[in-house]
Amino acid sequence: MLPRIKDLVIDCFVAAVNGLNPKKLGDCFELMGFDFLIDEDFRVWLIEVNTNPYFGVVNNNLPGFISNLVDDTFKLTLDKTFPVGYEKPYRKDNLYELLYSHSSGFNKRRPFTECLYPVPAIKEMLVS
Repeated sequence: MLPRIKDLVIDCFVAAVNGLNPKKLGDCFELMGFDFLIDEDFRVWLIEVNTNPYFGVVNNNLPGFISNLVDDTFKLTLDKTFPVGYEKPYRKDNLYELLYSHSSGFNKRRPFTECLYPVPAIKEMLVS
């Protein structure tokens, strides 16, 4: 399911690339939240994209996730622009993965011929 989620995120950026950063400001970023639905056939559907994602804590896993998200985001953006002059106790890796870059032409989107059904048994049942 994760490859399909990545494809949908890439599709959103490709569709909106000309509307992002319309004033062509340098050193800026935007954090977006993507909401997905997984149906009974394990297909992934994009519900919405939020430019102001909710960071409220609704379960026990979110505090750690949000903390890592904020640290990784600042490490990749603000700290490169405004170095703090000392080494922060960051994790050595981050959980971001580059999926698409308009300026360099980089695009990890899978072919459109890829099956939407991630479970082989469901795919075989539908094809036969």
